[in-house]
Amino acid sequence: MAVMSDIWIRQMAREHGMIEPFVEAQKREGTISYGLSSYGYDARVAREFKIFTNVDSAVVDPKEFSPASFVDRDTDVCVIPPNSFALARTVEYFRIPRDVLVICLGKSTYARCGIIVNVTPLEPEWEGHVTLEFSNTTPLPAKIYANEGACQFLFLKGDQPCEVSYADRAGKYMGQRGVTLPKL
Repeated sequence: MAVMSDIWIRQMAREHGMIEPFVEAQKREGTISYGLSSYGYDARVAREFKIFTNVDSAVVDPKEFSPASFVDRDTDVCVIPPNSFALARTVEYFRIPRDVLVICLGKSTYARCGIIVNVTPLEPEWEGHVTLEFSNTTPLPAKIYANEGACQFLFLKGDQPCEVSYADRAGKYMGQRGVTLPKL
């Protein structure tokens, strides 16, 4: 498996719509950086946020997830309460090739503030907006800035296409738009 370069990422975005909208180069002045980097793509977080709340004493159950666990916000700056959690999504829509697996890592700017970004791997032939999980590990409220960098995606190309892709399995998160809650 090889990590793919900016040349390959740019070509796949332009010719195959792998990332839309696609930002050709790192944008960083006055913002948390986003766009194409040497061996990855820094995606932006959209304005849609779902912030965990315990107003209704809901229980988090991945088999019977209740939307009452969240409050929805459409905002340029999301404040995550201390030791809490929020869901968001990327601005970008991804279409992953059959011979590629994508790994996501958080931005160092957020990590150094105690904000952890978690995303499960993007599997071969998956497509959609990526749901982002932000954990505020600090005892203080933490800000997330919409339309700025949130995480970096690394594209790993396999030595051959997989036998069964996410699309072949009709994965439950295929084609997701917006922030997508857990499904069973």
